[in-house]
Amino acid sequence: MARGEQTDASDAFLRVLRGLLRPLVRTMIARGLTAPAIYNLLKRVYVEVAEESFGLDNKPLTDSRIALLTGVHRKDIRTIKAEGTDTTGQTRRNSALLATVIGQWMSAPDFTDSNGSPIRLPRQSDDAVNFETLVRSVSRDVRPRTVLDELQYAGMVTETSDGLLQLEAEAVVGTRSAPDKEAFFAANVGDHLAAATENLLAEAPPFFERAVFYNQLPPEAVDTIEAAARMQAQGLLEDLNRQSSELHHSSKRHDGPRQRYRLGIYFYREDAETEEKAHDP
Repeated sequence: MARGEQTDASDAFLRVLRGLLRPLVRTMIARGLTAPAIYNLLKRVYVEVAEESFGLDNKPLTDSRIALLTGVHRKDIRTIKAEGTDTTGQTRRNSALLATVIGQWMSAPDFTDSNGSPIRLPRQSDDAVNFETLVRSVSRDVRPRTVLDELQYAGMVTETSDGLLQLEAEAVVGTRSAPDKEAFFAANVGDHLAAATENLLAEAPPFFERAVFYNQLPPEAVDTIEAAARMQAQGLLEDLNRQSSELHHSSKRHDGPRQRYRLGIYFYREDAETEEKAHDP
């Protein structure tokens, strides 16, 4: 791509970014984050991504090369490197572990009743079905007590008067606590954006990404569509959760590489744009 064409493409993408950033900036302002704080964070992320994704011949990038790619001053690059690695990855891994434990509790035959509902579990017992075996079925790297503390703190698990652990409805529909809502926001939107980025940059989009859009519908019509979307989407997610649980159990002894996945579904509505025809892209 010639330099002029590259500049034109960059300018065009700046207009795309403006639209993407507006809801995110609204969230930043609501959370008390000012522009200077975001500038500092953005510089750090630029340096981290350059190092992770734009290396040459599997060799570490020099500070000069990073500065050329990102526009971040070399003095700032040295400061960022001296501050050490970010803990976001570990936070996301912890969130994924909790989500997998909940998924197993909701779907694995050992931990559900004849109606497919999660049963109450003892912390430990001589019986094979208890909270400790639930956690061990997902990971042996984290103590079950640590997982339980996190789930109880988030309000997803409570203890009954007879000492059994009960999975709360919020674990199914989503917690209302601010920290957990923010963790879900980061993981869910982050993975969607990662998939969209790969689809944008690749010649053949590798990930499934589709949407239906209609404009100029009366509110009651959108109510009907939203109700149908909630019911059908919930059914799809529960079915895939059951399949994933079965495959997770059957592949425990698999020695090959491991991967994770996330399927997200969303529904958004607002007042219609004027003089625009409905369409299904």
